[in-house]
Amino acid sequence: MEAKARLGSLYVEPESPPEDAEPPALELIDVFKIFSSGSTETVALRGLSLEVAPREMVAVVGPSGSGKSTMLSVAAAMDVPSAGEVRIDGRSLARLDEVELARIRSSQVAIVFQSENLWPTLTAAESVAACVRLAELDRDPDEAAMESLAIFGLEQRARNTPDRLSGGEQQRVAIAAAAARRPRLVLADEPTGELDRANEAIVLDTLKELRDTYQSAVVLITHSRRVAASCDRVVEIVDGRVAG
Repeated sequence: MEAKARLGSLYVEPESPPEDAEPPALELIDVFKIFSSGSTETVALRGLSLEVAPREMVAVVGPSGSGKSTMLSVAAAMDVPSAGEVRIDGRSLARLDEVELARIRSSQVAIVFQSENLWPTLTAAESVAACVRLAELDRDPDEAAMESLAIFGLEQRARNTPDRLSGGEQQRVAIAAAAARRPRLVLADEPTGELDRANEAIVLDTLKELRDTYQSAVVLITHSRRVAASCDRVVEIVDGRVAG
């Protein structure tokens, strides 16, 4: 109050964010992760903080062993931080029980790995539909699968099993499976790591299409400078924390 009086008419009350403002798609707040094996402790994350806005595509880079994959596991609610807080869409995961966490993992977060994203005996359409069924969404799984495959230009591959798809096509089907759930957040762990440059570009375009179509935020772990340069923002992790 004294400060306000001294400033007089120059005092301006700080603006509060509008009540309808969108929360970040992902927030990691001073996150630590410690792995114990006997008397040995390994600190994988050291007070890591990261915020990802809705519809933002962020590349996460850093040397091997820097904590990138651990960060992804914690962000995906697949692992629990030793300290700190994780929020998805403004909701703290620390306050959720296992049933609610499972619901978050199945409906709001999608993960795309470097390879082996598909069931080997299922067709592309069956793999996408299975993801929708597992998420228990209020959508017809088969219709959702064909819609998602069509968005990414894969309707002609709908009846193909993985052994009849190229590496790039397999990754695009995996992204279509993620997209069919319309997730708030997509976490991709080296999704182009085993692809040639042509397929790398196609998969990146597919991830961008997912972001633009479903308004998803995308966090992409990569060692490729080309891939990182194509994202909206690049975050470097070194020794378990965001560099700089």
